[in-house]
Amino acid sequence: MANTNGAFGLRPIGVVGQAANTTGATEYRIASGNTNAIYQGSPVIPLSTGFIDIVGAAAGGSVGLLGVFWGCEYVSSTNGETIFSNSWPGSGADSDHPVKAFVYDNPMQTFVICSDASLTSEATARGHVFANANFAAGASGSSSTGISSAKLGVSTIATTAALHLRIMGIQDDPGNADFAAAGIPLIVRLNNSFNSANGAIVAGTPSTTGV
Repeated sequence: MANTNGAFGLRPIGVVGQAANTTGATEYRIASGNTNAIYQGSPVIPLSTGFIDIVGAAAGGSVGLLGVFWGCEYVSSTNGETIFSNSWPGSGADSDHPVKAFVYDNPMQTFVICSDASLTSEATARGHVFANANFAAGASGSSSTGISSAKLGVSTIATTAALHLRIMGIQDDPGNADFAAAGIPLIVRLNNSFNSANGAIVAGTPSTTGV
């Protein structure tokens, strides 16, 4: 039986360990002239200009991830009204007002993301727990729903530490339990987070991230 999951990017579900799970988002800024659409559930990066942007490649790009975009607030350049949206459309903001972005940026935050392909069997999938992976379609999304199209790229699963996602487990979900089909909900956290203590990841620039 095929799984019911479609692409939805990253959805926050908890934190690693016994810390309080506030699932809180931090406010950042998007440049009002940024023409790149950013979708709910999209991985985002910090820019050296002090703004944020969507990742620059489908697999996640080469800049450490700041977190996961969950929505924004901006003033419409058309009618002056304040807009609350689950996505940044890439235009329409009054440049005299900030574009406020809300990002799940705790490096210990865990998320659910669905697999882009078959994991063969439950035993094989269990063997991938604690491995790493990159995104599939990490920079894409729906202009109608505002939801990210990002999935976990099954073909990228490896022990390589530079990959963007650490697989932490498999979510129990009877409607998405066909391991021979795409759409298995995997529990992950972000590897090499910009907010992690390793200090090795620096803010990117549009020229180095492809955005």
